[in-house]
Amino acid sequence: MTTSKFVLGLWPIAGVTTLGVTPDDARSTMAAAIESGVTQFDTAFSYGYDGESDRLLGQFVGNDRDRFTVMGKVGQRWDEQRRRIVDGSPEQLTQDAEESLRRMKLERFDLLYLHSPDPNVPLSESAAAMQRLQQRGLCDKIGFCNMNVQQLAEFSASVPLDAIQCPLNLLQRDNQSRLIDPCRQAGRAVYVFWTLMKGLLAGKITRDHVFADGDSRPGYEIFQGQSRQRAHDVIDDLVLLGNEIDQTVAQLAVGWAISQPGVSGALVGARRPDQIRETVASRPLSAATLQRVETILQTHRS
Repeated sequence: MTTSKFVLGLWPIAGVTTLGVTPDDARSTMAAAIESGVTQFDTAFSYGYDGESDRLLGQFVGNDRDRFTVMGKVGQRWDEQRRRIVDGSPEQLTQDAEESLRRMKLERFDLLYLHSPDPNVPLSESAAAMQRLQQRGLCDKIGFCNMNVQQLAEFSASVPLDAIQCPLNLLQRDNQSRLIDPCRQAGRAVYVFWTLMKGLLAGKITRDHVFADGDSRPGYEIFQGQSRQRAHDVIDDLVLLGNEIDQTVAQLAVGWAISQPGVSGALVGARRPDQIRETVASRPLSAATLQRVETILQTHRS
């Protein structure tokens, strides 16, 4: 079983925007991921209002630390009114990293990301703070998430940058040329998220699905108007392709992402054990299947 390109992203089971997730669901999903061969996990200081993601991860990796890769993020938090705060100040980044490690009862991250740029703090200052954390031994490698091309250049000019995280899925591919190709040429790792675009590319959301109150997905442009209709047109054809080659839409979508040049791994989220078992059964797509997916996308161009 090849699971080296899968990273379980813990945002969905942190209980912030995923409706109805329970601690039992979270533990069962983690256990299923490990049983399925997943050894890489992505957490963040802000995944959960009170460190739920960090604490959950620590329960599963602490007794066998060398077996697992732990990726964390610092620089985002929640205030007392549960509003998201971006704070890239050196002091806050240091506090976040130290607190996340305490929550997990671990000594270091394998890879620690700046979660997002802070418009009120020069990126060079945030980058320098990340490097100091590395020098202290709190992380092995430094990463950067949620950046644009200019911010990537500014950050990497300040400190050696090992990895980035950015969105990529077969419906939203702009980052291939903007971020992934340059990082591949520079020898950086690239981990991609939104490979299933908040569940849309799992193939189980119907055209007439009405999201529950409090679900954040209707706020994304791809869940609106013509963009959503195009997505469903593509998904309908992916269903037919998947039926031919015995793959689900989710497996085709994730398989497409991990087949792209320069992609080191795909973050996959899940809130139930069956979801992660389906996802990690994905495999890189053959050249013939990649071409058929491309034909589907071109047929339904926006």
